[in-house]
Amino acid sequence: MKRIERNLIFNKTDLLYKILLFPARLFIRFICRKIIINNKSLLRREGPLLIAANHPNSFLDAIILASLFRNPVYSLARGDAFAGKIITRILTSFYMLPVYRVSEGVENLENNYTTFNACHHIFKNNGIVLIFSEGRCINEWHLRPLKKGTARLALAAWQQGVPLEVLPLGINYSSFRKFGKTMFINFGNIITKKQINPDFSDGLAINQFNEILKEQLQNLVFEIDKNDKEKVKKYFYIDQSLITRILLFIPSLIGFIFHAPLYFAIHLSIKNKANDHYDSIMTGLLFFIYPFYILLITLLAFFTMHHSIAFLLLILMPLSVLALLHFRRF
Repeated sequence: MKRIERNLIFNKTDLLYKILLFPARLFIRFICRKIIINNKSLLRREGPLLIAANHPNSFLDAIILASLFRNPVYSLARGDAFAGKIITRILTSFYMLPVYRVSEGVENLENNYTTFNACHHIFKNNGIVLIFSEGRCINEWHLRPLKKGTARLALAAWQQGVPLEVLPLGINYSSFRKFGKTMFINFGNIITKKQINPDFSDGLAINQFNEILKEQLQNLVFEIDKNDKEKVKKYFYIDQSLITRILLFIPSLIGFIFHAPLYFAIHLSIKNKANDHYDSIMTGLLFFIYPFYILLITLLAFFTMHHSIAFLLLILMPLSVLALLHFRRF
């Protein structure tokens, strides 16, 4: 854990993070057809800042937010994901810190103190931390009961004299398994130390903080029954003109034909294993495999046609994906 803390706190110019950040920002545009943000100016917010969000879609939540914010975002992730030195190195390179639950081993709980200390160090250096206040990921349009971790982080920072701001955030996806999703990122109002009664004990202060945070998140997180397709359509449907759909039809059909083998191969391999992590696993695999897939198709076309025009596929294939992405209505 001390190695994890050193990697995250003192190696702010991590090479892997810098290398992957730009392609990650680009790739997000290929998996989300539209990202609607209610207050884009907050993406440029400086620290010390604690982003308190709901958690509907596993690692994808953290990756998308990290790609959108101007400054680096350290995110708290479930501890059992940090399995082995290689995986730990990759996750810490993405500025992720482990948080353990009792179900992941009582012996690991003491490591949470190291993570929380790392967070306080980040705050003192005007950094940004993302915490998922519900504590676990479930694919649903619903705000679950809040855990105490967010309140404890904030209160501890305030007790140490850190002028921390807490930013409530509601994350809403049109789908958790379909390609080309629409996403709503709803920011709330900043929570500060002044809103907590200074005379309260720690327990009462935690309860008061959670009530304030809960009240905001309830207005930011969509409440939709998973079987209510009409309500899903109401929130996420994007109208398109007939001309737009006609223009996109052929390119999107080409995009489907070119990419269906890759997409469905990954889908069939993970559909019964991923559960609430399906989107994150699908996105992660596509992120690393897709460049090689494009190259393979391009080389096959080149050796079949024996003409350099085949290399246009390096551009046309991603464009056909965008056409397919925007052909969808929700």
